[in-house]
Amino acid sequence: MPTEPPSTENDSCGCDSIPASAASLAPLASALEALRAHCILMEVENIPVSEASGRVLAEDVLAQLDVPPADNSQMDGYCARVADIGDGCWLPISQRIAAGYAPQPLGHKSCGRLFTGAEIPDGADVVIMQEEVTLRDGSDGTPEAWLPGPRAQGDNIRARGRDVVLGNRLLAAGMRLDAAALGLLCGQGLSNVTVRRKVRVALFATGDELIEPGQPLARGQIYNSNRVMLSQMLNDFGADVVIAPLKVADTFEATRDALASAADQVDLIVTCGGVSVGEEDHVRPAIESLGSIDLWRLAIKPGKPLALGRIDTLTGNAIRVVGLPGNPVSSWVGAWLFLRPLLGEMTDCHALRELPRLNVRAAFSAKTATRQDHLRVRLAPGRDGQLEAHAFPDQNSAVLSSCAGAEALAIIPPESRVAAGDSVECLWLTH
Repeated sequence: MPTEPPSTENDSCGCDSIPASAASLAPLASALEALRAHCILMEVENIPVSEASGRVLAEDVLAQLDVPPADNSQMDGYCARVADIGDGCWLPISQRIAAGYAPQPLGHKSCGRLFTGAEIPDGADVVIMQEEVTLRDGSDGTPEAWLPGPRAQGDNIRARGRDVVLGNRLLAAGMRLDAAALGLLCGQGLSNVTVRRKVRVALFATGDELIEPGQPLARGQIYNSNRVMLSQMLNDFGADVVIAPLKVADTFEATRDALASAADQVDLIVTCGGVSVGEEDHVRPAIESLGSIDLWRLAIKPGKPLALGRIDTLTGNAIRVVGLPGNPVSSWVGAWLFLRPLLGEMTDCHALRELPRLNVRAAFSAKTATRQDHLRVRLAPGRDGQLEAHAFPDQNSAVLSSCAGAEALAIIPPESRVAAGDSVECLWLTH
């Protein structure tokens, strides 16, 4: 049965329950615009292809050779001329051709035994699979093959340049290199590739109540789930987390000093917790003391308290700071909505700049008030085959189990209601 998540304005978990008028909250589009403004673009570096998985191409790569470099056989079989085969005939086997060896031109009224990937000899224009061929010894002892016909020119032959043509663009600048792309580069004989440098990130978790997994819990303490979770997400998005202390003490001075020190060593600072309005929330004032806040508090859920700012360094740079909420779901959603596109901007990676959008059928009902909600959903085909979004029943910003297994974020606009069966836009969660 379709489920109805709780009303999206009455989340009782921590900072998302802070009262705020709709007029005082910035829309998601404003946050993304502020996020992308004045971004530092990572410089380029040339690295071995074997080390380039997940890296972003800094320039187009042009094909250095045709692939395949010559016509070759799709299967084990026998090559011949279509005109010689006719409706079928016996032909003497004049040569044996293995992959990796240069063949001799094929003589008229003869055929060649060849294997998958072997180059097609000059004169041949068809390959017949070995299962269709009958063999015998000729009158003079020469092996012969019965090749059934008629046949069409080009059957079972992979033409030269079918995959890649010399001089064409092989891979485009801005793409993230996956296994297939690495294979294409190696197939061109390339050992090195020019990519954007990884974004160096400092990740801070604040809160005296946080302790690391493996330690005994005292009363009032909680395990720090966000540090490892966000570190993994940043790595998945192509960043390099180079500073990640266990936690930062809950004081203004400790927070300010940690941010100031990191700003001279990294390209991006990400904090988790301490961005609300409580007396123990020091991240926002610490950022303001070292630079500026571009945006704070958004008309979204989860993740209303989000600090987007910059810290000025002694070298004259302005290092971007993203202050995520401390609630685990809020920080997880915030990483998808903000960290992923920011890293895409900093590395000029087209795929990371925006999450793919899908319009699917809702298998739930929901309503919103003044903030846009992002429900954690699974995607599955309905009985009629149409893709459906199934919402996790508890969408509270402290319920991290609603993120484990989530495949998309269903967007529920402000002041709206969604009924089961309605079309809903989803952000597909892909690295």
